[in-house]
Amino acid sequence: MLAERGWGYAMQLRQESNTEPRKRFHLISKLKKAVAYAEQLDGLCQSELCDARSKLEAQAYLSFLKGTLHFELKAWKEAMDNLQQAQVVYEKLSALVDENDQSIYKAKCEDLTPSLRYCAYSIGDNTAISDLKSLQGAVQGDMLDTLDRLMVDARLKSAGSKREVSWRGKSIPVSIASVSSFLMAEDEMPQAIEDPSQANIDQIERHIISCKDAIGLVRDEINALKSKSTSEVASVKSLQLLMSYLQHIRLSRSNQRTLLMIAKLSSPEDDSKKAKPQDFIRLYELILQNLTEMQNLQGVEDDEEYQKTLDSSIAAYKAFRCYYIAEALMAAKKFREALALYQKAASYCSSVSKSAALYNQLNDIRIKADSAKSSCLARAVLQEADESKAGVSSSGSSTDRKNAPRAPLIDSLDVYCEDPKLASKNASIIRLPPDMQPIPAKPLYFDVAMNHLTLPSVDSVLDAKKAAKVVRPSLALSKACGAGEEISNSKILCLPSSVS
Repeated sequence: MLAERGWGYAMQLRQESNTEPRKRFHLISKLKKAVAYAEQLDGLCQSELCDARSKLEAQAYLSFLKGTLHFELKAWKEAMDNLQQAQVVYEKLSALVDENDQSIYKAKCEDLTPSLRYCAYSIGDNTAISDLKSLQGAVQGDMLDTLDRLMVDARLKSAGSKREVSWRGKSIPVSIASVSSFLMAEDEMPQAIEDPSQANIDQIERHIISCKDAIGLVRDEINALKSKSTSEVASVKSLQLLMSYLQHIRLSRSNQRTLLMIAKLSSPEDDSKKAKPQDFIRLYELILQNLTEMQNLQGVEDDEEYQKTLDSSIAAYKAFRCYYIAEALMAAKKFREALALYQKAASYCSSVSKSAALYNQLNDIRIKADSAKSSCLARAVLQEADESKAGVSSSGSSTDRKNAPRAPLIDSLDVYCEDPKLASKNASIIRLPPDMQPIPAKPLYFDVAMNHLTLPSVDSVLDAKKAAKVVRPSLALSKACGAGEEISNSKILCLPSSVS
């Protein structure tokens, strides 16, 4: 258990050492402890109490741990000797045990094969690198990660030969070893992968992750040059063009992976797991997004041929997307909208030239869209007819009665309607507040002919009224003056008496 714990901790540290190199010292220390515990285990198993199988397993386990330690120390000859010894023991054990246990030892032998090939390559056997490449499609799981790491190390050793790449007629220098290693892997990977297997999809996914790591290294180098001085303008431009090339590789490989996923959805292994149109729509949107990013890459904005190719590809994939959106709308019984999208898909198909790579597939899509338009239009007409009939008929089957609108009972006394709410507390009997109704009231008359009548003259009457108004004020004034004289006389007459 102590040996297994030390080895397991060492494997964890090996993964972490990719970003933190100083953890390799801790890794080697843990492996040395695991080897020491394995030696104690081997010494205990050599006693007479253990059988021959246990002794052989202990020897193979010790050889495996020693080979792993020397592998991390880059002592290739010692590592190869110990790993070969472990492989020989496991092969002998697989021949001695029954069929149920044979698979365990055979798996152990297969796990040791990539490390042995890499040790042979490191010692000087150049043919071993081709053996490592051939193993990539045959292994899975943790062994695949180990093999990828070995391939990266092998490319780093020979990366000195990859110092320049050519893209869109421009030569781009490559000065970063890890980026050079990735570009060598890009050259080794086939440009066209037609088999939509999960292994190929996973392989492209790992390649995209490596591309992202290379882009990060180039970005860090650009930032470092910009922070130093402004005299490195030429170096910065070449690095920016290299980043555009790496971005082009990432986006192209992402589209390749997405197309493999589309092909896998189109031909499922199980007929019961048929893909929905929505699944295709999302994948085609990812492709269109990547193509749009490729159009905006720095350094290719003025490349007419490159932009023309991308425009043609965008139109083609828009046709696929419109077709599957129309299929989804047909399933949702939105026939008018589906008809418009079928027509849009057909127009996109017509806009793509015959020399395009997707012309044959687009021709199939155009034929399907043209045939679906007639069916879609017929269904739309039938749907409108059904809706109009449903609106006109006030009574019908029991299903129609159940789905009838819930009007108040007082408004539908002559219509039979099954409404369970009538027997509950929330029964709809009348409208509250009631609707406004017109009632009889005193009529209002408006004289609209008055302005068109010629009325008789009333000037004589008005003159007589004015004369009467003038006479009446003079009489009032004379009466007021007479009363004043009488009042003044009475005062005079009373004065002497008051004095006396």
